[in-house]
Amino acid sequence: MIAPDAQTTYTVPVPEDKGGARLDRLLADAVAGVSRSQIQRLIEAGHVSLIDGNPTPPPVIDVSRRVKPGEVFKVAVPPPEPAVPEAQDIPLRVVYEDDDLIVIDKPAGLVVHPAAGHAEGTLVNALLAHCAGSLSGIGGVARPGIVHRLDKDTSGLMVAAKNDAAHHALARQFHDHDLERAYYAVVWGMPTPRRGEIVGNIGRSPVNRKKMAVVARGGKPALTRYQVIRPVGTYASLVRCDLATGRTHQIRVHMAHRGHPVVGDPLYGGGPRNRLRGAPEAVRQRLAAVESQLLHAFLIGFRHPKTGDFMRFENEIPLEINELICELDRV
Repeated sequence: MIAPDAQTTYTVPVPEDKGGARLDRLLADAVAGVSRSQIQRLIEAGHVSLIDGNPTPPPVIDVSRRVKPGEVFKVAVPPPEPAVPEAQDIPLRVVYEDDDLIVIDKPAGLVVHPAAGHAEGTLVNALLAHCAGSLSGIGGVARPGIVHRLDKDTSGLMVAAKNDAAHHALARQFHDHDLERAYYAVVWGMPTPRRGEIVGNIGRSPVNRKKMAVVARGGKPALTRYQVIRPVGTYASLVRCDLATGRTHQIRVHMAHRGHPVVGDPLYGGGPRNRLRGAPEAVRQRLAAVESQLLHAFLIGFRHPKTGDFMRFENEIPLEINELICELDRV
């Protein structure tokens, strides 16, 4: 195990078929969990060097350098610096609140907690301001009150804990899958049968470490129950997805695995590409500009951590998704 204050070092050889590639792209593909922009910052800060027999090789600081087959690079990733989020007056759509918890309707585009590239302007920053210091500390410095999360570009209902007892109780329900969670998704095509289950372990993609995938070996068991609500025009469908488990990107991965990716999903193939052949050019251009998935968490149900009463919250599909549904309905 790497100590919290230790840097992590990666050795990256250049294979024959990668000769001529940009250094930043090669390293981003090779080092799991580090984005290309992070790699570029590491290069510019002198954390990447070429191993060439020199016991103290000088850093390589040209992010666009073309690599040669057989070269070997060393990447030193410094330990993350813990950041203490600041309270920020960011408007929240509060659905319910008491002394133990808060249920909010997260808009698409809002990051849940601070991370690389998103040090502020997150849901955590907003909760710190709204709750005035009353949030569970179990999630750590960067994630106070956070029991579960939604992807940045997924909208919908979330619950956060305002004290440690509530956090423990809610986290246990999520761990045991002893709660209700359902989403509306606009997907390409018409799933068949129109009601069913998608079963498949989800783990890190063996071909792209930045993606999740249904894997034959390893991963974690995942089950999504779905029901087609109605066709959306000629090319898409509105589907209800109920989570029996809660894996990273579960609905996006499972629907794409079945050949029906979520419309607008930039990671799992939800762009229009050749799916809108024959559609008006204005519609094609409009949907090509969509950069977030049409996925909304419309239902969450759980037992109150103090009273034990079952609480169930539902809301409507947001206006921005409904507008795109109307556009697809016309083609």
